[in-house]
Amino acid sequence: MSKNNTPQGKTVTTAAAPRRNSMRYVFREIIWPRKGLLFLGLFLIIVNRLSGLALPGASKYLIDDVIAGGDLVMMRWLLIAVTAAVAIQAATSFALTRLLSVEAHHLIAQLRLKLQKHILQLPVAFFDNQKSGALVARIMSDAEGVRNLVGTGFVQLLGGMLTAIVAFVILLNINVTLTFVALVPMALFGLISLKAFGFIRPIFRERSVINAEVTGRLTETLSGIRVIKGFNAEEQESAVFARGVERLFNNVKKSLTSTSLVTSAATLLMGLASAAIMGLGGYYIIANQMTMGDLFAFTLYLGFMIAPIIQMGNIGSQITEAFAGLDRMDELLKSERETDDANRALILNHIKGDVVFNDVHFHYEEGKPVLRGISFTAPAGSVTALVGSSGSGKTTISGLVASFLKPVRGTITVDGHDLTTIDLAGYRSHLGVVLQDDFLFEGTIRENILFARPDAGEEELRAAVEAAWVAEFADRFDEGLETVIGERGVKLSGGQRQRVAIARAILADPRILILDEATSSLDTESEKYIQQSLQKLMKGRTTFVIAHRLSTIRQADQILVIENGEIAERGAHEELIARKGRYFQLYTYQARI
Repeated sequence: MSKNNTPQGKTVTTAAAPRRNSMRYVFREIIWPRKGLLFLGLFLIIVNRLSGLALPGASKYLIDDVIAGGDLVMMRWLLIAVTAAVAIQAATSFALTRLLSVEAHHLIAQLRLKLQKHILQLPVAFFDNQKSGALVARIMSDAEGVRNLVGTGFVQLLGGMLTAIVAFVILLNINVTLTFVALVPMALFGLISLKAFGFIRPIFRERSVINAEVTGRLTETLSGIRVIKGFNAEEQESAVFARGVERLFNNVKKSLTSTSLVTSAATLLMGLASAAIMGLGGYYIIANQMTMGDLFAFTLYLGFMIAPIIQMGNIGSQITEAFAGLDRMDELLKSERETDDANRALILNHIKGDVVFNDVHFHYEEGKPVLRGISFTAPAGSVTALVGSSGSGKTTISGLVASFLKPVRGTITVDGHDLTTIDLAGYRSHLGVVLQDDFLFEGTIRENILFARPDAGEEELRAAVEAAWVAEFADRFDEGLETVIGERGVKLSGGQRQRVAIARAILADPRILILDEATSSLDTESEKYIQQSLQKLMKGRTTFVIAHRLSTIRQADQILVIENGEIAERGAHEELIARKGRYFQLYTYQARI
């Protein structure tokens, strides 16, 4: 888990182990499960490339026999053979692209699903250290490069090697000396390519990091457009984005330098080889050691040997990028999920709701305690209110109850069972939350309320809508509950969003309920209505209420005053008022306001 806290700028240098295992992983998880399709693709590419060799072979006979000897019968057969070869090339190219490209995109979709599912199962603490936009970029971009491992890229790489070998054998048969003259620059090109790809791979990994950061910031910018415009900060955000784009550009420029070096080296070396072959070939023709047809065929076959090698250089760059993406995906997939905890084996089909904190300590960072020795009992069906100044630890306590966090020391039990041993899916199915950040999804009011229980009936939905006073404002919209509320519910007021969130919790029918500033955005009249519905909701449920507005918690069974991560006071409202301690100060101060 420590790698989750690693600054993103350092991730480029921490993937040595994934790189060593990349080939084995790719073979075992990606290539071998699709071996049948890849073997079919390899067969098609072999047929495709062999049929392509018909044209240079026919050219020798065209020059030496048909044109020189006037053999029209041979010309007819040459035309038939070349036409058939071209038709076979076209058919195999179509089949190859259709089969492998579709499977490659299917694989990309599967990898994205796998990565998204894994990320959703990571602990809440992981997301506290990540940008959501950066994670989106990693899910969508890192898997994209694998199309070259399963798609036509990988098969073309193998097919290109085969074509080069066959062409090499034919070239040797035509003229050994010319063949080895051509091999020298090609060997130099191979060495340059290997060095270049070794240099490019970490650049591609760094590009993925930069791209994720830039995308993450852009996502935040668009989500917070009202804040940006409200503070006239458009130029400031543009400058931040410009710096990110500049970093991305510099990274691309660095990789283009390497790829351009490979391309230029190929052009230079192959040009020198062509010049040498031209000179030697002309000499051999004059000396009657080669025919014109031989030299023409040699030149064409040489192209068939060189082209795949240059193509392998381009494909090699794409495959290098694919491995870089797989390395980054592997980093995420190795992050420990909440469900990976072997201790969480206890499945509770029914929860009564007795919650006990026993000497609970917690910190987000070592040496900076947030909670210190928190102990209290919340009996089933009771209401526990948490009050105190901002940053005192109230929301952290609610996060521990919701199992978003784990105690550093001490225990939290539910119905006598240690919460760290209870199966999370089963436990959270009995949990309802209305958080301070009343997050709503893009969609309709109905869809957001049904998010808690998609299978709920119309009567249950209507009951939740009425209980949370959602109908009071929804009925004023032309579309009612079918009104689209925009991203994060932007078309609703703060109070309206919280009422939808409360209706969602009511529909969930939980045994344990967490209300974190659930009425903070409500006006006085709306708060009165919500308080009535909350009283119905909390009845018979273990409820934890966090509120700065102390008027909302007067009826709680117990009130815990949290200060500096400790319980400073506890008791009922009237009891704490009579003590004239910290709660009395908070209450009277708000009353004066």
